[in-house]
Amino acid sequence: MIRDVSGLGDGEVKDKPLARWPASSHRQPMKTLGLIGGTTWHSTVEYYRAINELVNARLGGLSSARLILYSVNFDEMKPPSDPARWTEVAATLSDIARRLERAGAECIVLCANTPHLVADTVAKNVTIPLLHIADATAKSLTASGLATVGLLGTKFTMEHPFFKDRLARAGIATVVPDDADRAYVHDSIFEELGKGVFRKETRDAYLAIVDRLVARGAQGVILGCTEIPMLIKADDCPIPSFDTTTIHARAAVDFALGA
Repeated sequence: MIRDVSGLGDGEVKDKPLARWPASSHRQPMKTLGLIGGTTWHSTVEYYRAINELVNARLGGLSSARLILYSVNFDEMKPPSDPARWTEVAATLSDIARRLERAGAECIVLCANTPHLVADTVAKNVTIPLLHIADATAKSLTASGLATVGLLGTKFTMEHPFFKDRLARAGIATVVPDDADRAYVHDSIFEELGKGVFRKETRDAYLAIVDRLVARGAQGVILGCTEIPMLIKADDCPIPSFDTTTIHARAAVDFALGA
């Protein structure tokens, strides 16, 4: 079940909580997921699809996920180049997370990699869990047995420690592209992928970057921007690829179904 509360003020959310869901016809209880999407809406669609497909695969019938989606205007939430402005992003996402909690969400899912730069701050501002995308990815990588992986994403994801440090805690080393390749990947995300543009030329350029990561020791590659898996499929890559959208969606469903 989905409810978009993005247009509701604080008072409206408090006055009309969504915690009183109808009793489920399924014997298996299902928790309510709180999704913060719109960064971008293209990848949020993939989150919604993946979560519901996974729930249906496990429960069968006409089962779908119980979730509340707050979709932001990405033009207002683009990652700032000024480091000081990340405190504003953290404050905005924390406010949204609190609204989702008041509306009945039992966990928070940030539907993109880059916003996890402030995930720790958001998590401190709610009393429900925040399911961190890097933790879910680390778990998947640990199961694969790989020790060194390449990381593709925005420059924030590739250059800041919020993703790589969590992998390191799991004993996984990370290799990122060189300066020129990082700039290419970052620019293509905002100029093409985030706008729903997926070109063969861009795919070929990404695969060449993956080859260069392999030459530097990468045994697998993390598709660490939620639009990248729409450009590159597993069969395209010369090494195992890890789609963080699907991995994160699976972690959300595990939480919802108590797996």
